[in-house]
Amino acid sequence: MPPSARAAAAPPVSSPSKLAEDLHAQMNAARKAQDKARALLLGTTLAALKNREIELRRPATDAEVVEVLRKGIKTRRESVEQYLAGKRQDLADKESAEIRMLEEFLPPEADPAEIREAVRIAIAGGATDLGKVMGQVLPRFKGRADGKLINQIAREELQAG
Repeated sequence: MPPSARAAAAPPVSSPSKLAEDLHAQMNAARKAQDKARALLLGTTLAALKNREIELRRPATDAEVVEVLRKGIKTRRESVEQYLAGKRQDLADKESAEIRMLEEFLPPEADPAEIREAVRIAIAGGATDLGKVMGQVLPRFKGRADGKLINQIAREELQAG
């Protein structure tokens, strides 16, 4: 097979997500500034992202990068609860600082009023139980709203309606 035919047969290489590039740039800046805590956090996050890309067998999209960030935030929130229960305020503060650092990279949160309106539309469209409402509303706010918030609003609206 001539080299030109092989090049044509190769799958297109997609560019990395803008958010992943930003994470790399911020990690390098943290290293240069010798901000060890931030560099470690971003390095750990990028490692989790790399594992996700290996699972996907392709570069992650911005939405998938947001999923990795949200998973890291969720894990740290659970750690904060555990540390506070164990009366370890110092460790809880460290985890809280990491949460704030990761939240810098997330897209703006969806307005609760917007979520409530989407829930009302889903209910008016015939979704009568929580599962159906969540199935319609959750994908619309993926990466922009916490599932717990959507669930809470959906429960409130189903009880009120």
